[in-house]
Parts: sequence; structure tokens; C-alpha cells
Amino acid sequence: MGVRKAAFAGSWYPDSAEACEADIRRFTAGAGHPEKAFIGGIVPHAGWYFSGEIACRVIHGLSRDAHPDVVIVFGMHLHPESPNYIMTKGAWETPFGELQVATEVACQLNEKFSFNVETAQHHTRDNTIELQLPFIKYFFNDTKILPLGVPPTGTSLDIGEAVADMAVALGLDVRVIGSTDLTHYGASYGFAPKGSGASAVDWVRKENDRRAVDAMLSMDPGAVIREGLTNQNACCAGAAATAIAAGRRLGATRAEEVAYATSYDKHPGDSFVGYTGILFS
Repeated sequence: MGVRKAAFAGSWYPDSAEACEADIRRFTAGAGHPEKAFIGGIVPHAGWYFSGEIACRVIHGLSRDAHPDVVIVFGMHLHPESPNYIMTKGAWETPFGELQVATEVACQLNEKFSFNVETAQHHTRDNTIELQLPFIKYFFNDTKILPLGVPPTGTSLDIGEAVADMAVALGLDVRVIGSTDLTHYGASYGFAPKGSGASAVDWVRKENDRRAVDAMLSMDPGAVIREGLTNQNACCAGAAATAIAAGRRLGATRAEEVAYATSYDKHPGDSFVGYTGILFS
């Protein structure tokens, strides 16, 4: 079946277990044990230097008394005309060891919906899912994963609800994660409606990103997709929205913001990206 090699280890995050663990301990320092159980969340996917702490805190937040059978990770940079993507077998490499794909539920989902089926040897190079996997392996060592690429469409929301139903029918304990960054602002991204400087940063933080975050906190997947497509404030709106749809199907009724930041905070410049971390319960 094969193992999908880590493409970003050693660049976007460390390539050794020791270095990854050191970062994770630093990211969670003072966090304590999660106070309640969460069903899922939204994570960013930049290099760990920029957004690893936020993603780690969300996935750590899912770990209270949790030994999930499967962690479903929605991601990939896709547009509304993109296909859906899935891996139905094999494993993903992480510095902490391999994460096996949840083949049974993956195959059921692949029978119900149209997917481009990826393999360990033939797949799209994409950071959105891989950046989360060391955290998942660290906090949930024995779990399996179901990695899904979902575009910003209504069909993706159907996939989220269906995979939640399938997991429940199979008696699986699952957690769901949606991977997205927020506004990509500046000349580097071809999006600078407010010019440059402090006023542009302020607009991204307080207006454009806030609209997307508020849609996620309201747990309105349709609004998340509309925001991303209309205001360019969620690069993987489909992933975030589908995680919300799946989380709601699994019983989540509220969301809370764990953190918000931008790459400007660590590397000021005219081009920068926003990040949020959200948990559902």
C-alpha cells in the first residue's frame, strides 16, 4: 500500500521526533490539560514558525480523555471547480512514525461520492494536511487518519455530513479538523485592496479576517464558503466549512476561538497571512 513521504519535514517543520517534540512542548507550555471535550476544530497550515503554535493548541485541545479511532482532516488548496481528493489506503510518514489511513470508512465514502483517489506514490503536493500530522501522531499515537481534499462547494458539506454518519455507523470515535489560513494580503498574493502599511494590516485583522472567523464561530458552513469566495479571507474555505458540517453532524453546537495571529506579527512586511485556531464542542 505504501507510505506517503513527508514533503515538508525539514523545511516547514522539523524532520526529527526530538525537534518536533521540543516545539510541541514549547507550543503547549502552560496550556494544562484541556478543560472539556471537543469534537473538532479549525487549524492554520503555514510553517510551524508562523502558525504551528496555533495548530498545536487546537489539536492538543481535542485530546482530553480522547483516544479517537480516526481523525478526519479536511484540507487542500482548491477552487469551486476542483475535484474531491481522498487516500483510501496506505499511510503518511511523520517524524513520530506512520499514520495509517482509515481504509474502511475511506472506501465507503469513495463509493458514495466522486473522488480523485491519491496514493502514496501519486498525489498532489500540498501542505495543508501534512503540517497537522505530527501533532495528530503525537497526541493520538494509535489513531488512524482520513485525509480529504474538499473544494468550497455544497457537495463538500454533504461529504462532511456523510463521513460523520459513516463513522458513527461503524462505531468509530472520531475527531474532525479543517485546515485553512485566512487572508493572504499584499503584492506577493495579488490582493491589496487597502494599499500597504499599518492601515492595511489593521483592516485584515479587524475586518476581513474577522468576517471569516465570525462565520466559523457561528458554525455556519455556507457563510464560511461565501466569505472565502467573496472576500478572499479563507484560502481553504471548503476545508473549514466541511469540518464544521461534520462537527455539527457529530453533535457540536458551539465554537470558540483559541487564537488569532498573522505572519506580520513575526515578520513585518507588505505581504502577510492571517491565521486562526477554533475548537467545536
